Amino acid sequence: MGLVNTILMLLTFAFVHQEVAITEARLDVGVDYGMLGNDLPSPPAVVQLYQLYNISKLRLFDPNPAALAALKGSGIEVTLGTLNQDLQIIASSVDAAKTWFDTNVKPFISEVNITYISAGNEVIPGELAKYVLPAIQNLQNVVQGYGLATIGVTTVVATTVLGTSYPPSITTFSEAARADIVGIVKFLSSSGSPLMINVYPYFAYASDLVNVRLDYAQFTATGPVVQDGPLSYSNLLDAVVDAYYWALEKEGVTNLNLVISESGWPSAGNGNFTTPALAQIYNQNLVKRFLNNTGTPKHPDRSLGGFIFAMFNENQKPAGIEQNFGLFNPDATPVYDIVFN
Repeated sequence: MGLVNTILMLLTFAFVHQEVAITEARLDVGVDYGMLGNDLPSPPAVVQLYQLYNISKLRLFDPNPAALAALKGSGIEVTLGTLNQDLQIIASSVDAAKTWFDTNVKPFISEVNITYISAGNEVIPGELAKYVLPAIQNLQNVVQGYGLATIGVTTVVATTVLGTSYPPSITTFSEAARADIVGIVKFLSSSGSPLMINVYPYFAYASDLVNVRLDYAQFTATGPVVQDGPLSYSNLLDAVVDAYYWALEKEGVTNLNLVISESGWPSAGNGNFTTPALAQIYNQNLVKRFLNNTGTPKHPDRSLGGFIFAMFNENQKPAGIEQNFGLFNPDATPVYDIVFN
């Protein structure tokens, strides 16, 4: 029996017997597909796993041809990343960006629903930061040249681009990031693509137990925890998103949407801070947060969607929490139950 059929048989059995509670996902909830494991299911089996649970959005960190081939005809919306080491060549010219696109994307474009290309992942601030804006611009020229109006080009940043972020209203971009991020966000605001942000309340909680309450980090507070002028916050994720909005506003950018490109909670690796129960609570509440179709206290007019990190526990990442962010084990059994409905 093939691996795909074996996985599907096991998952169907578990689903029928109500041992698995991962069900339907909506269009505004996705899951990141990391591939840093030597024991993961094949890409076709992974795509079938997404389809089995109706997870309709997938973020792929690099243009892995086997994964893209497996996604053909699936209908899954794909956010496709470039490798960070490819940024410099993509940034060098439109022709170079076209060569990258023709090699990595064009063979799949007619059968894979690619909605965004992300130029780089968490490289701002840093040595590669200066290449992000020209890479975005060059890739934008390429997709426009091909008449691919449905593909946006963006980048993914971490909270290292922000300066002091508490309370949200005082936030600016950090001095180290500002030289690069300001041009990027102004370009994105004109092109119509969102900025993708990685937001991890887990790290804030684990590093500052005195000032960051668990219920505030996990969406379980029953009322406001932080008051910022007229704005009240009952969860940390909303506060971080609004910190971005404040930083953008101070640069004159008021029409740029934000998408959560990564957020999650590890199920092991740091003692009592990382249990399956805590990971389940966070990620279940994150799904609810994405599905409630509401904005943040600062921008209640803008819905907030995004991706859970990640699909699998990946054993080739650094030992500890980094190996334990998965919703699924490498054998495709759930680490804990999540209901997507």
